[in-house]
Amino acid sequence: MKTLKTMVAALAASSAMFVATAPANALDELTVAYFLEWPTPNQFAQANKIYEKELGVKVNWVSFDAGTAMSAAMASGDVHISFSQGVTPFLVATAAGQDLQVVDIAVSYSDNDNCVVRSELEITKDNVADLKGKKVAVPLGTAAHSGFLAQMKHFGIAESDLTIVDMAPSDSAAAFSQPNTDLAMACGWGGSLRTMKEHGNPIISGAEKEAVVGKVFDVTSVPTSFGEENPELLAKFLKVTADMNAKYAKDSAPMMEAIGKAAGMDAAGTKAVIGTFVFPSVEEQLSDAWMGGFVAKNLADSAKSLEESGKIKALSDYNALVNTSYLEAASKL
Repeated sequence: MKTLKTMVAALAASSAMFVATAPANALDELTVAYFLEWPTPNQFAQANKIYEKELGVKVNWVSFDAGTAMSAAMASGDVHISFSQGVTPFLVATAAGQDLQVVDIAVSYSDNDNCVVRSELEITKDNVADLKGKKVAVPLGTAAHSGFLAQMKHFGIAESDLTIVDMAPSDSAAAFSQPNTDLAMACGWGGSLRTMKEHGNPIISGAEKEAVVGKVFDVTSVPTSFGEENPELLAKFLKVTADMNAKYAKDSAPMMEAIGKAAGMDAAGTKAVIGTFVFPSVEEQLSDAWMGGFVAKNLADSAKSLEESGKIKALSDYNALVNTSYLEAASKL
């Protein structure tokens, strides 16, 4: 099983390589990492090539299974922007020495990231101790991993009480759907979480889950050097994203077909998943509730929790990892 410490070491090595080899030339193509089965308003612009029109460069969209892989791709220089990267993968990468910054809040989704227990086990929050000794599928180094740790800590279950296997949500959802599976619980997000819920139930959800786990959100992250070398390009990218969020808030119906197509989902699935998402406006993102104060504190608190679990060595300060300048510039375009 690939451990989180192994991921940290690998990211440290790839980060060093990136620093040594990344070119400083102006870009004529932009590569953006994103998730399939993770429908967001900006995928309307993705599907209709609005980014290309507004940025004046070709935009390549590359799908990933987890935010940890996005970090590795940014470290190698294969990806310039990671759209909707989880907080935990971001923290793992920066702890490994990768120089990344949060430049935007992609989406808030407390109810679209969770862990699901097989129905036949009849395990709820009232008898969650019955999970001890059972096998759990968790995508290590992701927001789902952090949520899993927070829930287990809340219920007094140690990691050593469980057999934890590292599985991407799509893989664990497929395994979870099999009648003879040995998985008692699986954690994930998006379409994979919907599949898991067909065969089980979350231990906690809604406001109760948010009280335990806190805000669950993804960021738009970039290598610091990319932003410094391409400030106007990045601001324009964030402007298109913000425009799509505003368009969606005003009238989502005309956008849904294109969003679903780009996300690789049918109409029902797209509507079900995106309906649980919140897309903060630029004004909200720049406020204290998000990038004006909350995000840096959240990064620090989350990193401390990961450090206490022996996963990473937290940085001393996270304020420099939240850069509002590009979003501020986008708001003036």
